Parts: sequence; structure tokens; C-alpha cells
Amino acid sequence: MRAAKNWEAYRVIDTSDGEKLEVWNGVSLIRPDPQVLWKTKKTEKLWTCADAHYHRSSSGGGKWEYHAKLPESWELPYGDLTFRIRPTGFKHTGLFPEQAVNWDFMDGLIRNAGREVSVLNLFAYTGGATLACANAGASVCHVDASKGMVQWARENAALSGLSDKPIRWIVDDCEKFTQREIRRDRRYDAIIMDPPSYGRGPGGEVWKLENCIYDLVKTCADVLSDKPLFFLINSYTTGLSPSVMGYILGSLLTGRFGGHVYCDEIGLPVEHGNMFLPCGSTAVWCANDAREAFYV
Repeated sequence: MRAAKNWEAYRVIDTSDGEKLEVWNGVSLIRPDPQVLWKTKKTEKLWTCADAHYHRSSSGGGKWEYHAKLPESWELPYGDLTFRIRPTGFKHTGLFPEQAVNWDFMDGLIRNAGREVSVLNLFAYTGGATLACANAGASVCHVDASKGMVQWARENAALSGLSDKPIRWIVDDCEKFTQREIRRDRRYDAIIMDPPSYGRGPGGEVWKLENCIYDLVKTCADVLSDKPLFFLINSYTTGLSPSVMGYILGSLLTGRFGGHVYCDEIGLPVEHGNMFLPCGSTAVWCANDAREAFYV
């Protein structure tokens, strides 16, 4: 497992019985986590006095129970980057801290490329990967279908001092945007993709990642430049293993561009119990040998 170990302002204190106890720059939260199937004793004091606790509803969704008065939002630093954290109605806070291990990896690839790098970030959410790449010197096209998420990402860019960097902020359907970029003959040196596990299209059609990912990657491969640097896919779909994503990338890219494919789980260190919490998977195709950097 590749773990995001370099956080200073974020910590996972403990995990048990379907929940994780976290501290986000001084604010303690308890949130559901489907990976936490163990029922170890909750001996950590914060379990009983966390600032807020998200409870799932048996009918779907859920709500926050507040035990302290929290600000509407607050800031969370990571290296040169700063993010706005805000509890949402769907248990999320606007950031997935485990992705920091991928931010650091992409930062190194871009800084060591020895050339200008253009990045297409699809399903880009609140911009963690966008900011990491821009901070490393890349130009980035940030695409997400949610206007609110794109605005949140722009706020994060401002907090990180990156508002003047070459970032295009696009509110659009990611696949349709990519198809238009292909027709416009616009190409990118790197692609980042963090698609949802499940969704519905504008006509009500069901979209499941495991059924659509191959065709999606195939489409996106056609927007790569003649000398691409990397193609990275994240997944939180439990039925889609790292090896499957890696094979998809390899089958579509290595015959065309050569290169190398790496894949693994990503996760977060947990202080109580000396363990790592699984938080999804990443597969990446790289033009150059990046094994040591990927598995650092």
C-alpha cells in the first residue's frame, strides 16, 4: 500500500465499527468508512467528545451532529498548498487526504520532465491534483461537471497563491469535453482521472465505473500528445482492483507509447493500532521508469 505519510495538519487517530476518527487542523470529526469492518475497542477519548459526528440514515444519506461550534469553513495546509475544508451533507469535507501520495508523485514527474507539461485533470473535484501540478510548474485544464466544485477549487488555488498560474477552469461533462478537445486537435502531456463509482447521465441512464472505464480511458488516450508523460487513474470502486486498472492502461498505452505501468492501493496511517487504512486504488502509466518514486 502507498500511504500519504507527509501530512502534519491532518491525522487519522483511530478506526472502528465502520467509522474513522480524524483531526483536520485542530477540528476532530467522526465519519463513516465502509472499509472499517473491524470492531476494536474505542479507547481513544476523542471518540466521545469529537467536534462533529456524521451519522448515516437508514433511508440513505445522513446528517452531522455537532458537539462544538465550528466555523463554516477552515483551512488545511499541505506543503505549499492550502485547502478550504467544509463539512458537506454527504459526509465529505472537500478533500481526500490520501491523495497526497499521488500529488507528491506527480509533482516529481513534472519537475523532472525537463520540459513544459500540460495536464488534463478530469472529474477534478476541489482541485487537489490541479494545484499540485500547477505548483510543480505545469499548465492545467481542470474539468468537473459541478459548478460548485470548480468554484471551491478556485478558492483553494487562491489560498495556495496559485491564482496567476496557467489553469483553465471548465464546468462540463468530462467525457464530452474530452471528445471536443480531440476534435479541436488539442493535446495534453498528462491525464489525471478520478471518476465516480456510480452516477446518472442527463437522460437518466445509469453510469457504473466498472462498465465504462475501458471506453473512457480509450477515449482519453486520443487526447494525449505525441510524447506523453503520464496517465493516472484513481478509483474508490471496491470491485475495481488496482491490477485491473493497470491492465487497462497497459493494454491501451504501452503498445502505442511504450513506458511502464504501476498500480497499488492508497491509504492513510492510523495512529491507534499502528495500521494503514485502505482508501482506494491508483494505477498510472508513465513514459519513463518511475517505480522507485511511485512506491516510495
